[in-house]
Amino acid sequence: MYMLRRLFSWKIGNPVLSGLCRSFTWMLLGALVLSLLLWSSGLSEQDLSVYTYVVHAVAAMLGGWRAGNRTDRKGWYQGSLTGLIYGVLILLIGFLALDSKLVPLDALLVAAAGGIGALGGMFGVNFQKA
Repeated sequence: MYMLRRLFSWKIGNPVLSGLCRSFTWMLLGALVLSLLLWSSGLSEQDLSVYTYVVHAVAAMLGGWRAGNRTDRKGWYQGSLTGLIYGVLILLIGFLALDSKLVPLDALLVAAAGGIGALGGMFGVNFQKA
């Protein structure tokens, strides 16, 4: 029993890494919901482009929240690092897996992910458990 409790109580010590794991978890859940929406309704893939941006924004926000919650100060810094790394990893995955080209708009998307992550980090550091 002790071994199971120890296995499931595993925590990541680094706030940015913890936030990235949370971001990718929410991104995967959002992608699952969007794929179910695409499968069950008459929407096309082009109609879901706005929703994918919303899923990435929510994932960056909640990852920044987690990073800010794991630290005791500078939540904006930890959250922005989480958002920036999340944005770069999403671009890198799209570049390598889908063979998409990098355009200047991608820098804006990475900066937006960093800003949204910073906002989440500010909320996360202020909503810590006492």
